[in-house]
Amino acid sequence: MMILANSLVDGFVQSNMIGRGIVCFQLLLSVAMVAVIIGKWRELKFAASAARRFLRDFSAGRDVLEYYVNRRPSAVTGLELIYKETCERLLKLLAPDVRTLLIGRSSGEGSAALTAREIELVRGTCEHALDEEIISVESSMGIIATVVALSPMLGLLGTVWGVLDAFADMGTAGSANLATIAPSISSALVTTVVGLLIAIPGVCAFNVMNGKIRNLTSDMEGFADELIGRVACEFQGKGA
Repeated sequence: MMILANSLVDGFVQSNMIGRGIVCFQLLLSVAMVAVIIGKWRELKFAASAARRFLRDFSAGRDVLEYYVNRRPSAVTGLELIYKETCERLLKLLAPDVRTLLIGRSSGEGSAALTAREIELVRGTCEHALDEEIISVESSMGIIATVVALSPMLGLLGTVWGVLDAFADMGTAGSANLATIAPSISSALVTTVVGLLIAIPGVCAFNVMNGKIRNLTSDMEGFADELIGRVACEFQGKGA
């Protein structure tokens, strides 16, 4: 590891301005990528924990509105936001007196009914909230993917540029002496090595977090389907 670090430092010092500029830009990209990875990892960890807690509390309720009435969810997580917006849309469609009875937790089941079209409106609100949360969960992943793809390409550009300069210097000197061209080739390869050192851990982090995002997305989609199913079972009753 120390030998590799020394080789990279020596190659960076011996490289031309283009090579140094590319390496500096790659390092800036790596700093941005690491910051995004740390922030996204914390966000996904919190979202997964909050989702498990919300599902446990919601499943313990007697009906679909009990958690909303008792907790007034703050909607800081994906599932809670989907649930909150769906419940608010549901309550707006109910008659004022029924809404008052339900929020007051009185017995008003007999008149608490929605038409099939109103159920579809609630479904649309739920699906729209779901789509927004999926977009939110997947946000910032494009930055990681861009850095992972761009770093090796920049490295290849720097290497090709350095090799061109090396051959140009060899042609000017009129000699193919290995001792003359080897330092130039070595310094030209630094950008590629740096690009790969950035891309490899970036790919690993991206794949791990992408798996967590798929799990979280699957949970949200399953919850949305269950929520609409429970709304239909509990409130549909006026006919078409």
